[in-house]
Amino acid sequence: MKAVVIAEHGGLDKLEMREVDTPRPSRGEVLVRVKACSVNHLDIWLRQGIPAYRLSLPHVCGSDVAGVVEEVGEEVEGISVGERVVLSPGVSCYRCRPCMEGKDNLCEDYRIRGAGTWGGYAEYAVARAVDVHPIPDGLSFEEAAAFPLTFLTAWHMLMTRACLRAGEDVLVIGAGSGVGSAAVKIAKLAGARVFATAGREDKRRKALEIGADEAIDHSSGDFSEVVRELTGGRGVDVVFEHVGPATWERSLRSLKKGGRLVTCGATTGPEVSIDLRFVFSREFSILGSIMGTRKEFLTILDLVGRGALRPVIDSTFPLEEAARAQERMLKRESFGKILLLP
Repeated sequence: MKAVVIAEHGGLDKLEMREVDTPRPSRGEVLVRVKACSVNHLDIWLRQGIPAYRLSLPHVCGSDVAGVVEEVGEEVEGISVGERVVLSPGVSCYRCRPCMEGKDNLCEDYRIRGAGTWGGYAEYAVARAVDVHPIPDGLSFEEAAAFPLTFLTAWHMLMTRACLRAGEDVLVIGAGSGVGSAAVKIAKLAGARVFATAGREDKRRKALEIGADEAIDHSSGDFSEVVRELTGGRGVDVVFEHVGPATWERSLRSLKKGGRLVTCGATTGPEVSIDLRFVFSREFSILGSIMGTRKEFLTILDLVGRGALRPVIDSTFPLEEAARAQERMLKRESFGKILLLP
């Protein structure tokens, strides 16, 4: 099969189209012909060689996979050849204590598809049957591949970690990203008032089109001052943060007393500074978040299938143009998800 592989870490030129062996499903596994796979910032970090992931090279990225069942392994029930399916982006053991408690994103052996396993930058992908889910009728392969990782991440951040409630104010940093656009939609579904930031006028316009109540420029000036002006000096209940040091201080200053900041990423770097007096005197809660649970994924799949949530698709590229797709993300030209179509 054809696949885009990382043979060595480095720049965009390290993404190579190769002929590799088509995987065969083992007992309890399913082989899927990939119809669509989205691009995530994680893929860029893996290509560059982020220390948190020790890859066995060559490696195939791609966390969000939608396609058609090509073959089923032994002892697989309830899944048929030809069925349209989407794969869970998180891979858990479902045996350890966190898994048994329903916190499978904290599994002792937790992996992200395309990072801890081979992913969907290929014509075929293999997955455990437990991670294979039918695509709801009316949902395209592109839509099915555009929501798993980002919507699961955003849902866990807002609904589970930050406990967002109807009527609250939420500030979404970087609404043009896949996870940011997902957060805008989920927050609106929850009944919140949404303030979204974006660095370009066209992205701020699109943020309003997908449901944001206010769109703020985070590339010039202090967006926390704008937030306080829009909230009558109070600040927001929740800040949805995934950028890191470039926005961290302003994100904290955007919170009201007793507010919650929830973060899942550090795209501008891993280290920030905090004045602890500012944190405890205003009773801020700073919440970390990693992916989401199987139960949350099934909830989102149902909501997407019913049309209550819809992912935002920016653009599509053929598999051989994976480098161009990643370059578009790196240049921050996209709004929503970028997809590869093998």
